Amino acid sequence: MKGFTLWFTGLPCSGKSTLARRVQEILLERGMNVELLDGDEVRQNLCKGLGYSKEDRDTNIRRIGYVCKLLSRNGAVAVAAAISPYREIREENRRAIAAYVEVYVKAPIEVLAKRDVKGMYKKALAGEITNFTGVSDPYEEPERPEILIESDKETVEDSTAKIIRTLEVMGLIPGAPAESEYSPEEEEKIKTRLKDLGYI
Repeated sequence: MKGFTLWFTGLPCSGKSTLARRVQEILLERGMNVELLDGDEVRQNLCKGLGYSKEDRDTNIRRIGYVCKLLSRNGAVAVAAAISPYREIREENRRAIAAYVEVYVKAPIEVLAKRDVKGMYKKALAGEITNFTGVSDPYEEPERPEILIESDKETVEDSTAKIIRTLEVMGLIPGAPAESEYSPEEEEKIKTRLKDLGYI
């Protein structure tokens, strides 16, 4: 199988990292070479010193994209989970990476605020934190993501299955073991979305 990049984008607390780790586990179980680049961890290592201005955010996402490009080019699966709020830079990465699959993990602000154990949304909504994505800083929604996850309506298991099945239909990963099944309705939704995007 050839390498590719699976890019998770979405607001803080939407579930990007949780899903990225679960997908990574499944791909590793199937014998694939997978590297996970989590936004928070990358900021501590690859992008230490960057702030939260638009320029710094763009630099952060470009750096993650460059690492994904190198990994994908060399046959690995790069799984990136980063807010990546600006559409222009996400599309720049898409153009640079030969096989790029975007996963938009979406949920309403009120749901995300309830999930936020650190209380960051509460502080941002009260004006105590500036440059907080989705509140005081913009988040530009993807227009045509390959995979749309509505994490307020789906379980982690259902969302993971949708992602894995989409990658299978796209021919990017081996098919599921015989015991794994997907509902006909979900299968049809996946195939319809990929047809609309021109993949099949």
